[in-house]
Amino acid sequence: MIIAVGTDHAGFLLKAAVIATVKACGHVVIDVGTYDEQKVDFPDYAYKIGKLLQNGEANRGIALCGSGVGVCIAINKMDGIYASVCHDTYSAHQGVEHDGMNVLCLGGRVIGEELAKDIVSSFVNANQLHETKYINRINKIKAIESRQME
Repeated sequence: MIIAVGTDHAGFLLKAAVIATVKACGHVVIDVGTYDEQKVDFPDYAYKIGKLLQNGEANRGIALCGSGVGVCIAINKMDGIYASVCHDTYSAHQGVEHDGMNVLCLGGRVIGEELAKDIVSSFVNANQLHETKYINRINKIKAIESRQME
């Protein structure tokens, strides 16, 4: 699987651990930046991740900022992107399995490196469950996205 990883300055300190964990799990990383701690705007990196997913160049993404909230809000504005802030392992795998989550958002100022590694492993090793109840719910999410839900 190909995982796009991006961060602003506030999530930068976790980025190396995130990338190393993704690779240790046997996946390929596309690093969209940032590459140092100079202040940058998180929507730019959320967008880069989202475009890679929309274009089929990445299967999932991991977006970081200070709290994880900003990148989550920004990237969820993009069609076909289903992102959530997860600061626990259960939500990280359950979001993929039940809800079709394709982007994990983390807060570099909220969680530490060891917890981030566990969360990332949980996210990248999860597979969507194709049970009818989950597929029906995901289809309703897609209907909301396409403004077809009535």
